[in-house]
Amino acid sequence: MSKLDQVLILDPPSDLKFKGPFTDVVTSNLKLKNPSDRRVCFKVKTTAPRRYCVRPNSGVIDAGATVNISVMLQPFEYDPNEKSKHKFMVQTIFAPPNVSDMDSLWKDAKPDELMDSKLRCVFEMPSENDRVNDVEATRAVPAMNSVRAEPTPAVMPTAAAAADDAEMKKVLEKCRRLQAEVNKLTEENRQLKDDAYRIRKMPRSDHMTSNSTNLVGREHTIAYLPSLLVVLAAIFIGFFSGKFIL
Repeated sequence: MSKLDQVLILDPPSDLKFKGPFTDVVTSNLKLKNPSDRRVCFKVKTTAPRRYCVRPNSGVIDAGATVNISVMLQPFEYDPNEKSKHKFMVQTIFAPPNVSDMDSLWKDAKPDELMDSKLRCVFEMPSENDRVNDVEATRAVPAMNSVRAEPTPAVMPTAAAAADDAEMKKVLEKCRRLQAEVNKLTEENRQLKDDAYRIRKMPRSDHMTSNSTNLVGREHTIAYLPSLLVVLAAIFIGFFSGKFIL
């Protein structure tokens, strides 16, 4: 009895291509489509089992369904002068009504029930243009990130420093005005005390009544001046300290 033709449709149909460099795992995808109205069991084999990892490497495909298989080539030192002799085979068989033991199914299968397709492994190194494009793309990403990141720290501190300088100038100007007011009031208080002292030393007379009245008023003013100075000093110190603490 002649051998059955492969019932599954393979994509790619004949070659599994792996694109280098091969310094890391390289994956090639294989699709198995079941166009029939029966369930099909499959198994994927390779001539170099230590070099590849296949997921899934076996299973059952329902009628009209498709299975995606990942074939992962492990890292190795690529020699362009060495031709690849690695091959894969997709072996299939129609599934019986009740599939319980897959190992027994394949072990007991008759040769005329088996179907298979062979695929050749092809290794490709990237061209010079591809390498240049990859390098430029890699460099472009950090360059774009740096362009986006630089303006924020460059602008924000400058604006903040300018605002602080303007605020500081306002505070210093207010401090100078308050200091000038305090100095003026201190000088007036000193002069009033001197005038009061001289008036006390002068002889008393009736015609001094009006002067005494004025003196009493000025003495009251002198009495209130220290309190006024204390209030102004407290305002000045509180304003100045609060501004810098905030």
